[in-house]
Amino acid sequence: MIQLLDCTLRDGAYVNNSEFGEPALKGIIKHLQDANAEIIECGWLKDTPHEEGSSYFHVPSDIEPYLLEKKSSATYVAMIDYNRYDDSVLPQYNGKSIDAIRVVFPHGKHEEGIAIGEQIKKKGYKVFFQAANTLAYSDDDLLVLAKAMNKVKPVAVSIVDTFGAMYEDDLERIFSILDRELSKDIKIGFHAHNNQQLAFALSSTFVELAEKAGRDAIADASLCGMGRGAGNTTTELMTNYLNRKHHKNYDMNEILDAIDMYMTGIQEKYSWGYSTPYFIAGVYQCHVNNIAYLQKNHRTNAKDMSNIIASLSQSERRAYDYDLLEKRYMENQDRIIDDSLALKALREEFAGRTILLLAPGKTIVSEKEKVQRFIESEKPVVIAVNAVHKNYECDFVSFINSVRYQYAKEAYGKKLAGLKKILLSNIKTSGENDEIIVNFNSVIKRGWEHFDNAVICVLRLLSKLEVQNVAIAGFDGFKTAYNESYADVSLPTLNPDGKWDELNKEIENMFTDFLLSTKGKMSIQFVTESIFEGAIK
Repeated sequence: MIQLLDCTLRDGAYVNNSEFGEPALKGIIKHLQDANAEIIECGWLKDTPHEEGSSYFHVPSDIEPYLLEKKSSATYVAMIDYNRYDDSVLPQYNGKSIDAIRVVFPHGKHEEGIAIGEQIKKKGYKVFFQAANTLAYSDDDLLVLAKAMNKVKPVAVSIVDTFGAMYEDDLERIFSILDRELSKDIKIGFHAHNNQQLAFALSSTFVELAEKAGRDAIADASLCGMGRGAGNTTTELMTNYLNRKHHKNYDMNEILDAIDMYMTGIQEKYSWGYSTPYFIAGVYQCHVNNIAYLQKNHRTNAKDMSNIIASLSQSERRAYDYDLLEKRYMENQDRIIDDSLALKALREEFAGRTILLLAPGKTIVSEKEKVQRFIESEKPVVIAVNAVHKNYECDFVSFINSVRYQYAKEAYGKKLAGLKKILLSNIKTSGENDEIIVNFNSVIKRGWEHFDNAVICVLRLLSKLEVQNVAIAGFDGFKTAYNESYADVSLPTLNPDGKWDELNKEIENMFTDFLLSTKGKMSIQFVTESIFEGAIK
């Protein structure tokens, strides 16, 4: 028999910090039970007081208000981390709240996980075990795990693809050993992550393996795949598949109602699911917190992220030591060079000249005549910022990151070859004859999520060079749609989250900070319209 376990409210808590709200908690549970989901995971048990509307609970009675018309045909569960919950506060099972507790433990800690599971079982609750990062288990490890589980007799032991790194043969290897070694009255479960776009494929493979073996099994899924990082197998896909291929009877209208009423709003506020960074996590069997750290704190591009994660040992990848990660990031990015000669050359070339920065905004096209008149009358040094502008003759082009540099080489190779280039040391540490390399750390200032904004970085460089007069064109500010913001609509985006209003406010804050730090030393004027123009008035 195959059962579905929906973990939306538990795994989804990683995405929204458990803040589903009372209506969604009640509604999602009710729709799932009315859809005939066999197992509903209501959230976590934590060592903190429960707050209304949160799927973090302290004791089972906290969950009772959210269980409307509790069905005897469904099993209601909560999860605990094996070492992060004081089970002494857990009361005896009374049937009014959850029926079971899932205990998750990492590779090498099954004995500790079993120990707390046994205490929970004595209090009358059913116990499920989650063997996190099951891919790390050798064949001998799996034999030891099965032998230990046969003694405690849980309802189920789940295979967990923690890092979304499994392929079909990995799943087959693990399942075959557990199926052979586990007592037949212990169900085998499977929890997939979608780092390599294989969550649903592996879950359906798991079901086929269980059916062929005649083994009772549990497949985890969540509505819309909601879960940390790349997310999980989606409940809607899994229930439809089980209905069509395995004679199940899940009510798809109830599933779709739950999505329409509750998940759509959550998706508007939060994001999860497959992405290139989480693909990298899957490739390297890396904890998603490492990926999230590099994204949030450094906006690391995919290539650099891959190199940073690859520099960690396997054990370091599976943990998340942020100090170590920061060290590796800085080793990858800083690439300290002696740029004194480069700065001296630029200082001499820019001395006494007005510098015109051509940013990539759309106004360098829509207000081209105005820009050209300025160039003709002022005869400035023209620097293209983080992009090649095909309709302008520039003296320099500056690049702040490798993605835009590589794009320029591929899209505008001939024009780029004729320009002198200013590159930061996070792109290259040594340059060709027409390339000037400047230290990355000398032109950035941390404290903002998007600290490496290209225009701000070039302004900091010009300040170091003691430039006194700067004009800016194309520093428009972001519009609501990506292709409305750039002169080159194919220019790779460096801000994939699409939070343009927040980004504009942050850039304005950085620009204001720069103006305050250079007050009286640099005069800045806008040649084209910009939402940031007010900062200099």
